[in-house]
Amino acid sequence: MNVLNSFATVIMAAGKGTRMKDPTKAKVMYEVLGKPLLYYVVETAKQLGSAKIVVIVGYQRESVIQFLSNSFPKVEIAIQAEQLGTGHAIMQAEDPLKYFKGDIIILSGDVPLLSIRSVQLLLGNHKQQSADATILTAEFTDPSGYGRIIRNENGYVKRIIEHKDASEEERKVKEINSGIYVFKKEKLFKALKYIKPQNAQNEYYLTDVFEYFWKQKWKVSALKVSKVKEIMGVNTIDQLKEVELAMISK
Repeated sequence: MNVLNSFATVIMAAGKGTRMKDPTKAKVMYEVLGKPLLYYVVETAKQLGSAKIVVIVGYQRESVIQFLSNSFPKVEIAIQAEQLGTGHAIMQAEDPLKYFKGDIIILSGDVPLLSIRSVQLLLGNHKQQSADATILTAEFTDPSGYGRIIRNENGYVKRIIEHKDASEEERKVKEINSGIYVFKKEKLFKALKYIKPQNAQNEYYLTDVFEYFWKQKWKVSALKVSKVKEIMGVNTIDQLKEVELAMISK
C-alpha cells in the first residue's frame, strides 16, 4: 500500500493559549496572514492525502467547530471537554478511528510551518524502519528546557528525558522532541490505556506512552527535521509574529 494512503491524521487543537492573553479565543484561532493557525495544519493533513482527519477541540470549541465546518466540512471532530493533557486529548480520537486500520500521524494545531515534505519523510522513515512509533525531532544549538532524545547504538530511541531530569551528559544532547509523531494505531491506543497522570498538573502526557512501548520492546524510531523553524509552535504573540514573518519570507 502506498505510504500516503494508509494513514489518518489527528490534530490537537484543544488548548487555551494562556500566554496569548485573550481568554475569548482558542489558541488555534489566532490568525497568520488572514487565516487561523489551524487552517495551515488541516490543509497540510489534507494535501498529504490523509484517509481521515480528526481534530481534537476543547477550549472555546464553538468557534473552532464553526471554522472547521465552514472550511473543512469532511474533517471529523472529537471533543476534549476537560483539558487533561496531550495523552488525554489523543484518547478522544479513539472512537472516530474505531474502524480505521493503519498509521496515525499526530500534529499540533499551533505548528503551522511544518511542511508536507517533512511529514512525508517522517512517514517514509516509519515504514522503512518498520517502526511502531516514529518521532520527528530537531537539533537545537541551545536545547535548554526541551526534552532530549536519547538513542541506542542502533539509532532507535530508548529514552526521552526532560531537561530538568537529565544528567550533565544527557544535557549535552542537542536532539529534541518536536511533539509530532507517527504511531501504529492499535499500539498507540493500547499504550494510552496504561498512562497515568503522575505529575504536578495531574495531566496525561502523550510522551508517557513511550514507556509502555519500550517495556513491550516495540520499536521507536526518530527522524530529524532539516529546517528547525518548521516545528515552531505558537505560545505567545511574539511567536505568532515570528511565524508570520517566516511565512512571508517563504
